[in-house]
Amino acid sequence: MTELLITKVRYPNLQTVFMVERFIEENNGEFKKTELFEKLPKKMMWQTFQIIMNYLQSINKILIEKNGKVVYIWNPEFAAKFQNRPDLEI
Repeated sequence: MTELLITKVRYPNLQTVFMVERFIEENNGEFKKTELFEKLPKKMMWQTFQIIMNYLQSINKILIEKNGKVVYIWNPEFAAKFQNRPDLEI
């Protein structure tokens, strides 16, 4: 008889996502992914951290450099310039 191993996925709450995003922004380009995970102000499971990192990458707020450092790339001032342009409406 084969047993199924069920892994429970833990999705982060919004407060946790903001905490990770703020920490990355404040420590821009200083840490690699694992170092960043270890230095977060609040501990979490690695899987939860991975979900947050994938989310932040997918919405173009962070990127990971060739050397592995996590960089915050979101620029709200730049985005605001384009947000209200009528020629760019969807």
